[in-house]
Amino acid sequence: MPTDAIRRALTTLGEFVSHPTAFLIVGGYAILWLYFQPTTFDWHALATLAVWCMTLLIERTERRDTLAIHAKLDELIRSQAQASNRLINVDDEEPEDIERLRDNDLAARSPR
Repeated sequence: MPTDAIRRALTTLGEFVSHPTAFLIVGGYAILWLYFQPTTFDWHALATLAVWCMTLLIERTERRDTLAIHAKLDELIRSQAQASNRLINVDDEEPEDIERLRDNDLAARSPR
């Protein structure tokens, strides 16, 4: 299904922009811009590059925090004997699938 491919591509893109290589790409883009169009490299260009770098920094920080939270939660789940391990690898799923699993789990646990 095309929507699954798009969802996976967006998730992969999100993971990529939090990787240090993304900063190298932005730096390379700036160098190429300076080389090929030095007359257009003005304050607007610096602002554009600053926005890109800040976006990458925010993504990287958010990903680091999310991975740290997941590692802590995984450890807590492993340490509790009565905890269910069925959701321990849920971070490999797409966001929509995680929401569906969470909603199904909450519906199953709620008193009727």
